Amino acid sequence: MQSLSPDYLKSNLLSGLTVALAMVPEAIAFALVAHVSPLTGLYAAFMVSLITSAIGGRPGMISGATGALAVVMVALVVSHGVEYLFATVVLMGLLQLLFAAARLGKFIRMVPYPVMLGFVNGLAMVIFMAQFGHFKAAGADGAQHWMTGAPLYTMLGLAALTMAVIYLLPRVTRAFPSTLAGILLVSVLVATLGIDTRTVGDLASIKGGLPAFHLPEVALDWATLRIIFPYALVLAAVGLIESLLTLTLIDDITDTRGQPNRESMAQGVANVVTGLFGGMGGCAMIGQSMINVNNGATGRLSGIATAVFLLSFILFASAWIERIPLAALIGVMFVVCQKTFAWGSFRLFGKVPRADIAVGLLVAVVTLVFDLAIAVVAGVIVSALAFAWEHAKRIRVSVHLNPQGARVYELEGTLFFASVAQFNQLFAPKDDPQDVVVDFARARVVDHSAIQAIDALALRYRQAGKQLHLRHLSPDCRELLENARDMIEVNLAEDPRYRIADDKLA
Repeated sequence: MQSLSPDYLKSNLLSGLTVALAMVPEAIAFALVAHVSPLTGLYAAFMVSLITSAIGGRPGMISGATGALAVVMVALVVSHGVEYLFATVVLMGLLQLLFAAARLGKFIRMVPYPVMLGFVNGLAMVIFMAQFGHFKAAGADGAQHWMTGAPLYTMLGLAALTMAVIYLLPRVTRAFPSTLAGILLVSVLVATLGIDTRTVGDLASIKGGLPAFHLPEVALDWATLRIIFPYALVLAAVGLIESLLTLTLIDDITDTRGQPNRESMAQGVANVVTGLFGGMGGCAMIGQSMINVNNGATGRLSGIATAVFLLSFILFASAWIERIPLAALIGVMFVVCQKTFAWGSFRLFGKVPRADIAVGLLVAVVTLVFDLAIAVVAGVIVSALAFAWEHAKRIRVSVHLNPQGARVYELEGTLFFASVAQFNQLFAPKDDPQDVVVDFARARVVDHSAIQAIDALALRYRQAGKQLHLRHLSPDCRELLENARDMIEVNLAEDPRYRIADDKLA
């Protein structure tokens, strides 16, 4: 079996170790952003990674504490304290379980490709810019200042060395993950030569014990629910959007198909458990997932190994992990950004519709300035509006006289709310002969606005004293039309059958 082969075990275990090393400073940084202890972030990274890897719908995807969630948590923690955060994370998980139970994960497939491009590029830039925070140090006044001189050049040189190893080692051998080799080489070099540079220990200590069961110490009443529900709803939405979009990205990279509903369920279970064991919750991490996939680790073992290594760091190896140079991990994340960013999107300029380019740029910028959830929702809305605008312009008509002297309008296109105005301009009742035929054989009536437009057209012809005949309408149209009901010609053998988006048919 592939799952027991030496190559499979080696690639997944070594990749798990690499990802765990890269997750440590990220988890600490995100915990500090959320104003909670570093161990709160590390425990979340351990538990979320373990549970989602074991039962999730996308083997090879890595989940843990993320910045997208941390920035939402800040206001809650500052205003109400960390216990309310734990309760919120539990409720966040329950909401995600409801999402999974309703089997809504499939709708992530409806996210347009330009939105996916903007998501990928926006997150790559967010990860890239987040690394620059490590190039600041506390000054004599206690404030954070940019590094200068030797400390800055040392950090940059070590980061560049790590990146060189990651890029060049695969040209020599692929027997050992280049990312892990870069981290180990720079760590040994710093320790052997006594190079003075920032390490993981400069962020915070990661020494701790096993996470313990802890019921959030909050009142179980409506007042508490009113406080935590809005935050839980936003966190659940952000977590699912980032997780399911990352799942879709990995599907494309690996040419496989994940299970969105199963992944949503796993995210929900992971967050409920994490909130009950003193963690800050989490979701999929695109950077660490890209490290894992690029290492060729696409099995569940890699994520489980990541979690086990993280826990072992906390319990047994904190002194060693804290000595790893931050520059090595910064170099790793710079490579992740380069490999995550869709550089091919620049070649699309001038080759794809301008609306698609605008949507991709919008999602990337909004992700950078605000957050992922707002960016994706905005991108989907703008894409839908652009789609509606384009289809509104595609309703056309060909006009001819039939042997009986009636004028025949043969419609082609989609009749819906955005194309109604143009539809109305196609007809001139005063100039038409006594008999007029409107043929919908090559058109499709979509919504209530379209029904209203057909009814209004029938009224115009009736007021002009003309006889209107409507052909090839679906049964739904016949049921919904009022003014035009007696003008419909029914041909059961030829009439199309499709559903219309209208509450009267619900």
